[in-house]
Formats: sequence, C-alpha cells, structure tokens
Amino acid sequence: MELDFEKPIVELETKLAEMKKLEEDSQVDMSSAMAELEEKISTTKHEVYKNMTPWQRVQMSRHSERPQMLDYIENICDDFIELHGDRNVRDDKAMVGGFGTIGTDTYMFIGQQKGANTKMRQIRNFGMANPEGYRKALRLMKVAEKFNKPIITLIDTMGAYPGLEAEERGQGEAIARNIKEMFMLTVPVICIIIGEGASGGALGIGIGDKVLMLENSWYSVISPESCSSILWRSWDHKEKAADALKLTSKDMYKFKLVDGIIKEPLGGAHRNKEEMYKRVKKAIVNNTKVLSKVKSDKRISNRIDKFSAMGVVE
Repeated sequence: MELDFEKPIVELETKLAEMKKLEEDSQVDMSSAMAELEEKISTTKHEVYKNMTPWQRVQMSRHSERPQMLDYIENICDDFIELHGDRNVRDDKAMVGGFGTIGTDTYMFIGQQKGANTKMRQIRNFGMANPEGYRKALRLMKVAEKFNKPIITLIDTMGAYPGLEAEERGQGEAIARNIKEMFMLTVPVICIIIGEGASGGALGIGIGDKVLMLENSWYSVISPESCSSILWRSWDHKEKAADALKLTSKDMYKFKLVDGIIKEPLGGAHRNKEEMYKRVKKAIVNNTKVLSKVKSDKRISNRIDKFSAMGVVE
C-alpha cells in the first residue's frame, strides 16, 4: 500500500520496471538510462522521506504493513510466554503482555496490539484497551517487579477505548492508577512508542525511566482528526491540527518529553522490518544495561523528577 505523498516514487519505480522489461524484450542496452533513473529514484526518496509533514508522519505511523507489537516480540525475543487476564473482569485482547527472553536476559513485555487484518482488528478492538487491559498491564508490572525483571512497554494506540461500558468499569481510574504505580516501580522501565501514542491510552503504560519514539511515530494528547473536529467541527483541518499539535518524534525530543528517537529505515519501518527489529532490540538491551547499574531508589527519584519537569516554563 502506497501513501499519497509517495506517488512520485511509485511513478519512477514503475518507469524503471517498464524500462527493464523493454530491454529484456528488445535486447537493446538501456543500462545508462536505467542507472540515471535509479539515481533519480534514490534522490526523490531522500527528498520525500526527509521532508515529511507532521500529517504524513501520522499516516506513516498507521501504515497497514507497519510492524506491530507482536511482530516485535516474535522477532526480538528468543522465547515469549503470554500472560492473560486482569483477575477481575476478563482478558483484554487489545493489551498483550508476558515474559520474553533476549539472550540470557528476561524482560516483561507489555503493549497494545491493533491487529493485522479486519478480523484481528475487531478481536483486538483496534488496539484500544478497556480498563481491564490497563489493570492486566499493572498486574504484569507487579509480577515483573516481584521477580526483578525489567519492563518494556510498546505503545501503539489511538487511545483508550471510549465506550460507555469502559467508563462504567472505571477507565479513568485504571489509567490514573497505572500512572501512579509506574512512578514507583523498583525495576527499570523502558517505554517505546512504535506507532501511535494517543492521549491517556498511551500514558497508561507510558511512564518510564526512558521513553523512546520510533522516527515516524507520534505522541500527543489527542489525534489530529479529533483535534480538528473539536476546533473546526470537521475533520477537514486534520493536517493543520497535526502541525499545531507538535506531535512528531523531533518535536517531542526537542521539548524533552521523550528521551530519544530510534531511526527508521528510509521509507518507514515497514520497508525494512528486519533492520527495524534490530534497532529496537539494540535500544532495549543498551538502555537496560545502563538503567540496571542505577540503584532502584535513585531510578524512582529520577523518574519522578523527569516527569515533574515537563511543561514547566520559566
């Protein structure tokens, strides 16, 4: 699936494919023209992908082929045991968690899973967790703390589920409790926004010693569409809203709301998934090594200080 702003690249790649076929059929040497076109494709790719607007990055974060939480688990972990249920209501399929090993080290992985096709998206509720999803996440964090295992959260959600039944079961309370409890966790906590990081749905598993973002992910109090519908009573101004929200990884890093950016392969994570898995794995291992050397009370103090300093203007 190609996005609108990728059309110039697609047109050039189509021309190259046609040229190759013509050379094959006619037996005429076209290597010089093809080399020139390949160079133009490379230049166009760099121009398009390096100068994406905030709205284009939002589109990239939602790409249907972009790796999701379980893709990272499958390709990063040598072993993974999923744990289910909040021990109160039910097992929320939008929130996935369990113990995973990388080499000789064990981690607790928790994150939202959107689903790869229509049926799975319905089962996973499009990655929008109910209160029991956040309560499951907190239960698993406490299990990780009990066994002294680092916690890795992979964030990819349009927000917590806003349905009436979710509110009746205490959606706001569940997210608020998670935020409070995550500040006090004695084990290292690394949060990585792999796609969309919207509102309290992201914050419910987003309080960590290190908060990282993939280059083409976004993180904001509200989605551009919802912002547009509130301010302009229409979704037509979503691009303007995306600009105003300053939701890109560069903006978040500039405002010190995240601690680092994980670069994506040219064209997005879906263009070279194996390379993306390696980069995320490296970020997890390296940051865990550093955080493990810090005493737990100091980590908690640093965590509180970091988030307390956010939004303060002198």
